[in-house]
Amino acid sequence: MQRRKFLSLGALAAVAATVPATLSAEDFRKSKPDVWTAKTVEDAIAKLYGKNATKSDAVKLTTPDVASNGGQIPVSFKTDIDAKTVAVFQNVNPESAVIVYTIYPDSVIDYSIKMKMKKSGTITVVVEGKDGNLYSTSKTLSVALGGCEG
Repeated sequence: MQRRKFLSLGALAAVAATVPATLSAEDFRKSKPDVWTAKTVEDAIAKLYGKNATKSDAVKLTTPDVASNGGQIPVSFKTDIDAKTVAVFQNVNPESAVIVYTIYPDSVIDYSIKMKMKKSGTITVVVEGKDGNLYSTSKTLSVALGGCEG
C-alpha cells in the first residue's frame, strides 16, 4: 500500500511541476511599456491591442453612480465572451491603464477590484476575444469632493 501512495504522490508532483510553466501570464508592463504611460484611454487601448474596441452589451460593468471615496472605488465587471485578456482603463488620472488580466481557458470572468480616481470620470473595460475582436463598455461616475457624498 505504501508503494502505491508513493507512486501517486510522485505523479502528482510531476504534474504540479509542469503546471506553472503552462499557466504563466504575460507581463504587460515589460512587453508593452507604452500602455502604462498613455495619457488617454484611446491611446492606451491602441498601444495595448493595436486597434479600437467596439461597444458591446456582452460586457457588464458595475460601479457606484457616486463614489464617496475616490481612493477606493469598487468596480465589478463580467462577461461570457470567450476571452484572451480583459483590461480596465480610466480617463482622469495621469496614466489611463489600470489593470490587464490574462484569461485562461474555461475561466469565469466575473471580477471585482478597487481603484483610485482623483475626480469624476469614466471607467472603460475592454475584453479581447479569442476571435480577435475587442468588446468594451464604459460608465461615468462622480467622485464626491472631500470623500463624502454630502
